[in-house]
Amino acid sequence: MSSTSDFPEANGPELVERFLTHLEAEKGVSPHTLAAYRRDLMQFQDFLVAGERGSLDDPAAVTKAHVRAYLTELHRLRTAKSTMARKLSALRSLFRYLVARKLAPANPAAQVANPKQESRHPRSLNVDQAFALLKDSGPAKGQGRAEHLRDLALAELLYGSGLRISEALALNVRDCDPASGVVRVLGKGGKERLAPLSDMSVRVLEAYMAVRGELNATGAETALFLGARGGRLQRRQANRILEKLAASAGLPQSISPHGLRHSFATHLLENGADLRGVQELLGHSRLATTQRYTHLTLARVVEAYDKSHPKAKANIKKK
Repeated sequence: MSSTSDFPEANGPELVERFLTHLEAEKGVSPHTLAAYRRDLMQFQDFLVAGERGSLDDPAAVTKAHVRAYLTELHRLRTAKSTMARKLSALRSLFRYLVARKLAPANPAAQVANPKQESRHPRSLNVDQAFALLKDSGPAKGQGRAEHLRDLALAELLYGSGLRISEALALNVRDCDPASGVVRVLGKGGKERLAPLSDMSVRVLEAYMAVRGELNATGAETALFLGARGGRLQRRQANRILEKLAASAGLPQSISPHGLRHSFATHLLENGADLRGVQELLGHSRLATTQRYTHLTLARVVEAYDKSHPKAKANIKKK
C-alpha cells in the first residue's frame, strides 16, 4: 500500500485509529461519536474483505463502486436510512483525512448521495404529560430513595434544561451547583455552555445530591448520575429509567431522552420564546437546526385552528 513518513506501512485498522485520534485531538469529537465511527469504519473494512474487494489496508484502491455496493448491502440488511447516512458520513470523513495525507488519490464517498429519508421527529409530550412524568409519586416498589431522586433529577435536566442525554450523563458533581441556578454543560465539539435550572430542577437536584453518596460505593466516583454499581450511569440505563417513569405516569413507554429535549424546545417556542434564545439553550451551532422546531409548532397551531375555529369547522362541513 501507499505510505508516507507519518504512516509507515500502517494497515487499515491502524489508519482508522489514527483518524479517530485526529478527530479527538483536533476536532473535539465526543467518545460516543468516536465509538460509532469506529464501528462504522470497521464494518466497511469487513465488507471489503469478506467480498474480496480489497481492504482499507490499501485505501487508494477503494472506489466509488465499493461504497455504493456497501450501501446496497446495508439496504438489503434493512439498515435504517439515518444509520446508512451516518456510516457514509464516516467514510467521507475518513477519506478526506487520507486524501489530505496523500494516502488516497480521491474521496470515493464524496460523490455518493445520502439515502433519502423521511423527516422523523422523536415522540414529544404535551405540557400536561411532561408534568405527569416529572411528578414525584415516591419511590417505586423495591427502589431506594436515592435511586428515585436520581431518576427524577435526570428527567428534570432533560425536560427542564433541554440537555442531550450524552451531556447529562457526562456531568460531574462539580458541574452542578443548584444554588446558582445553572449547570455547566460540555456540548458537541467540546463547546461549554451554562444551562439554566428551573425551580423544580433546583429542588430535585438538591435533594438528590444530598443522598447521592448512598449510590457512590467507593466514594471516588465524580459522576453526578450514578448507576446501581456506583459507576457513571449509562445510556441504556437512562432509557430504562424514562420507560419506568412513563409507565408509572400512564404515558407511552416510547418516550426517549431526546423526546424530552424535543418537548423542552417545542414548549418554549409555543410560549413565545425567542428562536435565538432557544438556540443558545439547546447548544445548537446553527440556527437552521433550531428552526426545525418552528415548523412543528406551526403545524400544531394549524391543527388547533382546524379543530377549534368556527370558520375552519364550516369549511370542513362544506367539503
